[in-house]
Amino acid sequence: MGMSVTISAASADDAEHILKLQYLCFQSEAELYGDYSIEPLTQPLDDLRAEIARGHALVARLGNEVVASVRGEVDETGTARIGKLIVHPRLRGHGLGGRLLDAIEQHFARDEEAAAKRFRLFTGNRSEGSLRLYRRKGYETVSTRQAGPSVTVVTLEKAA
Repeated sequence: MGMSVTISAASADDAEHILKLQYLCFQSEAELYGDYSIEPLTQPLDDLRAEIARGHALVARLGNEVVASVRGEVDETGTARIGKLIVHPRLRGHGLGGRLLDAIEQHFARDEEAAAKRFRLFTGNRSEGSLRLYRRKGYETVSTRQAGPSVTVVTLEKAA
């Protein structure tokens, strides 16, 4: 009998686990773009802790293991900026990323202090799995920009 994955708010105590998972998950992105200096692979632990404290982060656990995460924050315009949606490579393709995205959207849509008017996220143009997920969840491309010789960043949005 398998264990079920649970989703909950992340705490400062989860930061180290999230950072290790982030490092693992973004290896494939770095390889895809030929750039191992991308921010998810170089982010210091203190920066991650500050990000969690400033905004909101979720983790998915399989037993006690953090196997997925997402985080974001609402800016002064009411835009919830969602980022670093990560799922352990062995659990990809089972809907966990979509569940996490739904959960963080629900959090920001009902946040009494700063309810989101829209959701925004971004990914690289070659990250086909991420683009498929975001489009399936109702996100539409609002802009693209060249972020380096081999990277075009695609920004996607949807109304809250």
